[in-house]
Amino acid sequence: MTSRKRSLSAAEGLNSLSPRRRTIVKAAAATAVLAGPLAASLPARAADQAPAFLHGVASGDPLPDGVLLWTRVTPTPDAVPGSGVGPDTEVSWVVARDKAFTGIVAKGSVTATAASDHTVKADVRGLQPATDYWFRFSAGGTDSPVARTRTAPATDATVANLRFGVVTCANWEAGYFAAYRHLAARSDLDAWLHLGDYIYEYKSGEYAARGTVVRPHAPVNEIITLADYRIRHAEYKTDPDLQALHLKVPVVAIWDDHEFADNAWSGGAVNHTEGAEGTWTARKAAAKQAYFEWMPVRPAIEGTTYRRLRFGKLADLSLLDLRSFRSQQASAGSGSVDDPNRTITGRAQLDWLKAGLKASDTKWRLVGNSVMIAPFVIGSLTADLLKPLAKLLDLPQDGIGVNTDQWDGYTHDRRELLDHLRSNGIGNTVFLTGDIHMSWANDVPVDAGTYPLSPSAATEFVITSVTSDNLDDMVKVREGTVSAVAAPLIEVANRHVHWVDTDRHGYGVLDITADRAQMDYYVLSDRTEQNATSQWVRSYRTRSGTQKVERTYDPV
Repeated sequence: MTSRKRSLSAAEGLNSLSPRRRTIVKAAAATAVLAGPLAASLPARAADQAPAFLHGVASGDPLPDGVLLWTRVTPTPDAVPGSGVGPDTEVSWVVARDKAFTGIVAKGSVTATAASDHTVKADVRGLQPATDYWFRFSAGGTDSPVARTRTAPATDATVANLRFGVVTCANWEAGYFAAYRHLAARSDLDAWLHLGDYIYEYKSGEYAARGTVVRPHAPVNEIITLADYRIRHAEYKTDPDLQALHLKVPVVAIWDDHEFADNAWSGGAVNHTEGAEGTWTARKAAAKQAYFEWMPVRPAIEGTTYRRLRFGKLADLSLLDLRSFRSQQASAGSGSVDDPNRTITGRAQLDWLKAGLKASDTKWRLVGNSVMIAPFVIGSLTADLLKPLAKLLDLPQDGIGVNTDQWDGYTHDRRELLDHLRSNGIGNTVFLTGDIHMSWANDVPVDAGTYPLSPSAATEFVITSVTSDNLDDMVKVREGTVSAVAAPLIEVANRHVHWVDTDRHGYGVLDITADRAQMDYYVLSDRTEQNATSQWVRSYRTRSGTQKVERTYDPV
């Protein structure tokens, strides 16, 4: 979402675009030969050391009795990501109750091959619930870094609280991943949630920080092939702050569009030209293969990220895949956003979500949701703010307030889901959302047009981007300037929106107790500074049984 392939003048207008691309920044980077980006994706020491664990280790998808472990081994100097070369290599793993590995509880081995880009996973079971463990990998006499992970509480356990870091939209070229570093510095997280856009697909220079590349992408070309996607994932996995967070706590991740291509749908993407960039079928398959190779994700259904995790009696977490099955985005203002034949979830996934929410016996029902579900209209913004906001949200610049890439473009699915919540008395449903590069705290009304007379069926916490451009970046003014003007107008036009911050970058910390779900919003001092500081700015909560958001004045 949000970034576009090709800049147009205001006179040309959005309607002059072909189905091909739009972007904030037009690139001039040349396509590099394969060897260059392969080498660039690795630290320099790869050339003289093998085997090596250059991309860190990670864990994910915690269960009461297990967790998924991940790493990538570089067995020989030439076996760089995406190369397709390198020998089969036995990689052993060990899990212990202590960091010194005196109390080993599980061990095994798996073979890393070029066919899986020398990535490996170990789905370890037989562990104790709600327990910290330490693990490492070994190959050819080399040990990986030691990492900590944590299992989920027992299914029937009474849990006092859960705490998750929450992030989204981390564009390598737009800055450093200080948000990950600050989350890694905490010692109170049960897991961290990545709500999509873990990587970006653009060629170097095409979508940076206010048009400036902070650090170049590898490969420098737009990623299209399996090798391309592997190299890009590998580059991100060399970031020290990202590695540090993966070393500290398990991740629970879903994808959004940039793991594929901007504004992806089941049959294509805005940022994909059929023929010139191969077929969408091949590109999507390559993106998915690389994602599952490089991410510690356990797909419940092969080839998708929708699945459900449970954390005792306190909460379950339904994770959505809103790219694999959706219909093509409607033209804003066309009226087809209400077409019941169009879907954002696909029939099977929507039925799965509804059934899971209805059957849930936990106190809270969390939904990992890559695009905003609360309705949104622009309101009475001035022209100087309307046009950049429209570009950021994929809206026509004539002021029609519908973002057809999010649930606003698929109103039949949203109505069916919210009606299901209301008619079945399903409360305490909280959507956790990324994509939009802004922070929001929303009620999710059944009928936004009559809200607050219309009931709220759920609540939503939207997390801003780690680095990707937001509104003040597009206007290129001092941080906070645009939000001071735009936010009050957005809130007036959308009475279910309790807060929106259009300008800052950061992350969230979600804390769940039996009484309330609270999101603490943190912002970074400067995404382009590697040592950026972090500051708490706001907190919102929803009390059990209310389906409403309210402000609270202290972080957890």
